[in-house]
Amino acid sequence: MSLDAVGLEVMAEAFASVAEEMGLVLVHSARSPNIRERRDASAALFDPAGVMLAQAAHIPVHLGALADAVAAVRELAPRPGEQFVLNDPYHGGSHLPDLTLIEAVDVLGEVGGYAVVRAHHSDVGGATPGSMPAGARELYAEGLILPPVRWTDEVEQVLLANVRTPAVRRGDLAAQRAAVARGADQLRALVRRYGAGGVRDAAGDLLDYVERRTRSVLGGFGARQGAVTDWLEGDGISPDDTAIAVRVELAEGELYVDFRGTAPAVGGNTNCPLAVTRSAVLFVVRTLLPEDVPMNGGVERAVRLTAPPGCLVNARPPSAVAAGNVETSQRIADALFGALAEAGVPVPAQGQGTMNNVTFGGRAAGTAAGWTYYETIGGGQGAGPSAAGPSGVHVGMSNTRNTPVEVLEVAPLRPAVGNRRCRALARWGWCGAGV
Repeated sequence: MSLDAVGLEVMAEAFASVAEEMGLVLVHSARSPNIRERRDASAALFDPAGVMLAQAAHIPVHLGALADAVAAVRELAPRPGEQFVLNDPYHGGSHLPDLTLIEAVDVLGEVGGYAVVRAHHSDVGGATPGSMPAGARELYAEGLILPPVRWTDEVEQVLLANVRTPAVRRGDLAAQRAAVARGADQLRALVRRYGAGGVRDAAGDLLDYVERRTRSVLGGFGARQGAVTDWLEGDGISPDDTAIAVRVELAEGELYVDFRGTAPAVGGNTNCPLAVTRSAVLFVVRTLLPEDVPMNGGVERAVRLTAPPGCLVNARPPSAVAAGNVETSQRIADALFGALAEAGVPVPAQGQGTMNNVTFGGRAAGTAAGWTYYETIGGGQGAGPSAAGPSGVHVGMSNTRNTPVEVLEVAPLRPAVGNRRCRALARWGWCGAGV
């Protein structure tokens, strides 16, 4: 028996609350300001087949790519209760600083779903502090690469041996593990309340409902087509502009997005894995939907995506991708808005087109400890059909906060050796290796 409107709303909120609680556990448990203060992290809940049931209101560039991460883990035949870690952009990741933790939730002795969190770590090794070297020509220069692997103490030791800030990374990873464990507990609580069959049926009804709502909105625009070519100014190696060509077609309640004509993958690090490109497409579709439509795997059922293998937005290994996640993803979203505008769909104007990344680091004088600092600077969104766009905020594929100045005031980037205040705060990751 299908859920009625009230039942759909109740279960949509129930699934969403699991994802939101995972996010709260993560940000309140994390050690680094990058996750705890800026909240550069995301959480989502998936069903046993790897379809997203709910996501927290976090980072679009993370969330749309998480399905690829779960798919990569499912290929390893996970056992109930196992946890996995990955960051490989070509096996479910986005860019290397984004470490993803996934738990195959044990529900009555079977995998009853997946609890997933992704968090941006301010360093995962590589050629420069922050793990986003502008001159990288291959993925290997950007940091430690982790394909999907089962989480063990040995894996943690390998990871921590390859980063500049191991104590802080250990704390943030512990927070991620706690977050997915909480998600697993909350999913089991839903099963105890509604029964395994009830939760499964509710998930199916909710996915179908979101698909219907999405197709209804897209179908309401009628048959339309539009195309634009946008540009990236350089790739970190060459100053040459790089073309992002996109054609959109709306027909019979579906959106077709075609990136044929986009430039081949470049020598620098502005390339995108397909998962990041899909994130940008889903973000744009989400902006077309009413606020009361939950965001889950039902939305993707109404979207068709084509991107030639080896092009900028469907790069192949070992292309570098660090800036593809933070720069190219924004340009993809803006290009899609432009193509939809050409098709006559009311959308906002293009925004800042960048996440404005700032990253640097070094070594504390007289110590063996390293430190790293990472920030994204707010810009602004273009105007919409009925209002001016906001200024000085993170928009588009980003949804982070800034690092409060108070954190920087108590966390000098080069703390004086023997500073009593710094020693007292070091355990929170605010001094030395923790910045």
